[in-house]
Amino acid sequence: MRYCINCCIHLLPNDLHRQCFRCRGPDHNNQKCPVCRGENRIPLYTDRKQMKWLAVLEVRTDHCESWNGFFCLRKGKLCSLMFGLIIMTLVMVSYILTGAKHGLLLIPSPFHYGAFASNPSLMDNESLSDVKDYYQPSKMNISYVKDYPSIKLIIDTITSKIEFITRQRPDLEELRKQEPHMFSVIPNKFLPNSKNPCWYEEYRGNTTTDPYATNSYALYSKRFRIIFDYLRKVFWNHLYHYKDKHYRLRCLPHFYIIGQPKCGTTDLYDRLRLHPDVRFSAIKEPHWWTRKRFGIIRLRDGFHDRYPVEDYLDLFDLAAHQIQSVLQSDAVKDRGKRNNIIIGEASASTMWDNNAWIFFYDNSTEGEPPFLIQDFIHAFQPNAKLIIMLRDPVERLYSDYLYFASANKSAEDFHEKVAESLQLFEGCLLDFSLRACVYNNTLNNAMPVRLQVGLYVVYLLDWLTVFNKDQILVLRLEDHASNMRYTMHMVFQFLDLGPLSEKQEALITKSPASNTRRPEDRSLGPMLPTTKAILRDFYRPFNTKLAQVLFDDAFLWKRT
Repeated sequence: MRYCINCCIHLLPNDLHRQCFRCRGPDHNNQKCPVCRGENRIPLYTDRKQMKWLAVLEVRTDHCESWNGFFCLRKGKLCSLMFGLIIMTLVMVSYILTGAKHGLLLIPSPFHYGAFASNPSLMDNESLSDVKDYYQPSKMNISYVKDYPSIKLIIDTITSKIEFITRQRPDLEELRKQEPHMFSVIPNKFLPNSKNPCWYEEYRGNTTTDPYATNSYALYSKRFRIIFDYLRKVFWNHLYHYKDKHYRLRCLPHFYIIGQPKCGTTDLYDRLRLHPDVRFSAIKEPHWWTRKRFGIIRLRDGFHDRYPVEDYLDLFDLAAHQIQSVLQSDAVKDRGKRNNIIIGEASASTMWDNNAWIFFYDNSTEGEPPFLIQDFIHAFQPNAKLIIMLRDPVERLYSDYLYFASANKSAEDFHEKVAESLQLFEGCLLDFSLRACVYNNTLNNAMPVRLQVGLYVVYLLDWLTVFNKDQILVLRLEDHASNMRYTMHMVFQFLDLGPLSEKQEALITKSPASNTRRPEDRSLGPMLPTTKAILRDFYRPFNTKLAQVLFDDAFLWKRT
């Protein structure tokens, strides 16, 4: 086959210049055209003959002069190249997804970021800047390999570092120095004729003053404004007048449902508030002791103004109005009876969430918090009653993940997050005590799943340093689900509530369960068997200690 060098076009043997664009045109002259006369024309013979290199160079030079020739030759090759790249990309994506799902990947995923870089809720703290290095995952990436023996080594390291050391309880004067305003508002003694802790506080405002104008709960949340609008309307009707002064009844809760999240506290709350002698705060979970009094709405959003104790007490005004009506009745005044209405508060963070201490209290030795939530509650209410609802920590963690994870939820993703959290927790225990790691804000915000919430015995032992054991009722969600009538009777007896009619009891015990798994999460199915085995090993020593403290082997959760 012969070629026209100047145009780089395939030519048939008998049609040498008919398709040559350079030799066609209105002014073309075959005698004057150097191409047509044979000048500068080098025929190439590619069929079984050696190619002339000068011709190749000439072809390359002249080819750039013709854009049409370029597209004719390159278009097919370019399309073939793009098609090949697409096929190769699809094959690689399929390999990555299939390998991650079945644990076959031999290399870590390029999309697997470190804990601190990918966590938007992590807050900067100068005093903990050096600590972050301790919590970086080890070089061995086990998130996708699902290598049970490798993860078991991490768990064995964690187990070897576990020590349940009794904490030193701070004295009352130290607490006063930390929260002087709180101690100036809440008195040392309460009304003797009320079962619930209440007292009268002088109100210095006038009829034009809005008593809830500065309440932070009303300012930061629209859904609470309806409640406060009602309280404004009835506020003056419930003031007590004595010697030309106005007094309002203030109350604290008689009992607290302190934990744990995803353990049935909402269901217990919904049933208890059906009892005629039980009232609750206007908001189920104020989270005041753990977050709002520090100005925390969401930790990832930083700090707002601190909610004063008066804002917290406002949440009990609805219940206080009913208690005041009983206190002013003839039965209480003349016959010496007392009010039996009690108030409850059900913030499921109260038992475990002490993350804010590092920002407000001076650091203690070895990174442990010098003050905990229970220290302050006990200082004001040494006779308070506490209810704890627990469940198998393995199942609790998966339920917690399904509830709080926003996207890409799956059993495989849960497994990866568990593996990463275990590595972070191990890194902390290599340098700090168990209590320091459990209450460490930086670590807790870095872990993709909240492993620490299931370490029930760590928190329980710290609560037992300030409260007596008979002031704490510990229930299991599994028992509550299988025999609700029995667990509710235990609660009624613990709170010393009066007897109920059969109709009232049926209303409380036979209503449907609250806060069950969402329909969209049910399709995800259970966690992977490997993940469950890993978590069983991790929580086993903590469950064993919990069963010993409570003298009940049911808290080993062997049958669940």
